Amino acid sequence: MIHIFDIDYTLIRKSTAYHFLLEALNQNRISLKQLGKLPLDWLRYKFGVIHFDFIEKALIHMAGIDESAIDEVAESCFKHRLLRNVYREGERLIKRIQNEGGEVILATSSFYNLIRPLERFLGIKESLASRLEFENGKTTGRVVGKALFGANKKEAVEAWIKQRSVSAYDLWFYSDSYTDVPLLSMVGHPVAVNPDRFLRQKAHQNKWRILQFRELLGLTN
Repeated sequence: MIHIFDIDYTLIRKSTAYHFLLEALNQNRISLKQLGKLPLDWLRYKFGVIHFDFIEKALIHMAGIDESAIDEVAESCFKHRLLRNVYREGERLIKRIQNEGGEVILATSSFYNLIRPLERFLGIKESLASRLEFENGKTTGRVVGKALFGANKKEAVEAWIKQRSVSAYDLWFYSDSYTDVPLLSMVGHPVAVNPDRFLRQKAHQNKWRILQFRELLGLTN
């Protein structure tokens, strides 16, 4: 069995991009002006009015940042913010799956540069994530291909299992968000974790398993 985990609000409290932006602001790597209409987009996203990740959108428009600087902030962010906000129940579940010989991958709309430290911490060897485009070592303000959000994440998983000759019925997928309903509906074992109100309703309708993760690791590396 292959277990696929979303990250934001599923394995960690809030989102990787949220924690990354706080760390970047704290280090004066970005300015509040660069965040644009972030608060308004956050409200729209939370109420299911739009179908894009508001923080991801803010990051896409932050062109001209050195990749090395993004990686440095990501490492610092993990050490000072992300690690203590990992859900202990999620970390234990992943370890149990791995100890029992199962395979765990991550599938997230977040950017790979941001999730790499978490990937290493969880002992995960492969992830499906959005990719920032770089030219001459700097962000272009675009993504490579499509950002893995909503139906795009489903398409990325479909392509991945096709390469692996794996049946969707043998997949477990864990997510908190209504935007992941396309992928949850595709796999044989959908699991709603800390579901938003839209996903909770869908999970009850379809009799999907629901998990609540509450305890945080609260560690610093």
